[in-house]
Amino acid sequence: MVVILFVLVLCLLLPCQGSFYDNPQQDPLPSGPNADEELRRKWDNEWGFSGISTFAHLKHVKCLSHREIPFDIGIIGTPFDTAVTYRPGARFGPRSIRAASARQTASMGFNHRRGLNPYTSPYTILDCGDIPVTPFDNALALRQMSEAFLELGSRTPALAEGDDPKPKLLTLGGDHSVALPALRALNKIVGGPVAVLHFDAHLDTWNPARYGSAWESPQSDFNHGSMFWIASNEGLILNGSSAHAGLRTRLTGDGWDDYVDDDRQGFLRISSDDIDDLGTKGIIDAIVERIGLETPTYLSIDIDVIDPGLCPGTGTPEPGGWTSRELIKIIRGLESLNVVGADIVEVAPAYDGTGEQTALTAAQLGFEILTSWVSRGLKQRDEYKEGKVETSTKVGNKGSKRDEL
Repeated sequence: MVVILFVLVLCLLLPCQGSFYDNPQQDPLPSGPNADEELRRKWDNEWGFSGISTFAHLKHVKCLSHREIPFDIGIIGTPFDTAVTYRPGARFGPRSIRAASARQTASMGFNHRRGLNPYTSPYTILDCGDIPVTPFDNALALRQMSEAFLELGSRTPALAEGDDPKPKLLTLGGDHSVALPALRALNKIVGGPVAVLHFDAHLDTWNPARYGSAWESPQSDFNHGSMFWIASNEGLILNGSSAHAGLRTRLTGDGWDDYVDDDRQGFLRISSDDIDDLGTKGIIDAIVERIGLETPTYLSIDIDVIDPGLCPGTGTPEPGGWTSRELIKIIRGLESLNVVGADIVEVAPAYDGTGEQTALTAAQLGFEILTSWVSRGLKQRDEYKEGKVETSTKVGNKGSKRDEL
């Protein structure tokens, strides 16, 4: 009796028929000429926490083995970290950055700063997967990465307009040595040396002989602190038009010899402390003055440029760095530069916090770079159509007399 009364009361409070909990009638399966469009409408969208981990839920294509699929911007992972001098683990950087980019979707990708959504622009942006880099032989790894960057960077883009256009590559590292094969490839693609805009706590122009060891080998010269020294000696870098920013490194030996080598390679040095006196705008102005607006430039961001209290997930942390907000603001202010390639490196998730703050920052930096590329490209596209300018990646060199701030 009690059970019957309970059921009656429940039916009064919650309708027993036609309630929310009843199984809804299934819609018929899509058919007819619009069936595929209906399937995409219903099932193509993903929540940030669902789906396979590609950067910003972009379409994944193994671009290296599918030349028939064109792209304008390719995101390529380089899971390589056997050239580090301290803590390893950056080989897992591409995976962690992709996972941290999950909240970036085409439906939630509008950048109010620029008034555009890079993921719904006319440009085709693909996640090109990873370069299958060997962890056993650094000489072979260097060859693999150089060939891969050259292969991808030499393709005809999906939106082929202007004067000999080429697709752009955003590299997710990996340790910082991956910049050397990228510069070797760009030298052939652009037809000469490029400027390097290098955000880092460290110089990375060290003569490898300064790493003290009785066990020397030519292969050991290639590491994540010497790749710009090698690149400069190979004529890949525009001396006098390149810049470091965010420096706060200790030096080797008695110290000043490292700066002598750096001066020889023609880098402007902007220290981490300079932001206190110059502000973000002063840093931006110094970089633009040094590099110039038309000089083909390679943008290289070592995540350790940010203070390890904010981004601990890196192999060579140095206290006293910039905040993520400061770096993002500086990157936004450099949109006018002719950036022909970029990397985000040294994210080592094993040392990151539980909130994945280092990987999240790297993913946001990727979003800012993509936005800047799309914004600059759309502007040049409009000007080209109007006959005002011809887009070009011809080598230039606009330097500054300033050697150091």
